[in-house]
Amino acid sequence: MQAPIVRRLRPVGGPDPAAPRGRSMTTPSSVATWNPERVEQLRNFVVAGLTCSQIAAEIGVTRNAVIGKIHRLGLSPGRPAAVPPRLCPPRGRPPRLPSQRRLLRLQAKAPFLADPTAAQDASVDSAQRCSLLELAQGKCRWPISDPGTADFAFCGNDAMGGFSYCAGHTRMAYRAPTRRSA
Repeated sequence: MQAPIVRRLRPVGGPDPAAPRGRSMTTPSSVATWNPERVEQLRNFVVAGLTCSQIAAEIGVTRNAVIGKIHRLGLSPGRPAAVPPRLCPPRGRPPRLPSQRRLLRLQAKAPFLADPTAAQDASVDSAQRCSLLELAQGKCRWPISDPGTADFAFCGNDAMGGFSYCAGHTRMAYRAPTRRSA
């Protein structure tokens, strides 16, 4: 009787069992990566201004190896740790304009708003009616009448500072919310 033949199968794409263990021969360098000669070459190439890819091709190592060695040797200036201090003093901020909310609070404290029903019943006299083309900055933009009619216009009175409407129309547009009773 003959002894059975045993075949050894290796996994597809796996390492060859007969190949020597250790560093693969597919890397650019089979000798010690950073010897004193290569370090000196690296210093010269960095001073000459070559890119990391060019240095890697010249020395025979990977680009990442070059980048790492440059950083370890402190050859690159790198990014600054902090923003350099300003030589001139910072510019002053423009003054803050009062917010609409603050203006509304001031307006709510005005004596003519003591009676909320008076604001609803009061009609605003629009003595300076104007069309859209005549409407200028600082004029009330409250629409009067229906836009589809011939007599459509805008109020045109002087607007309150910080608002698009005159005092009367501001009272109508911005009302303080009424408290709901539970």
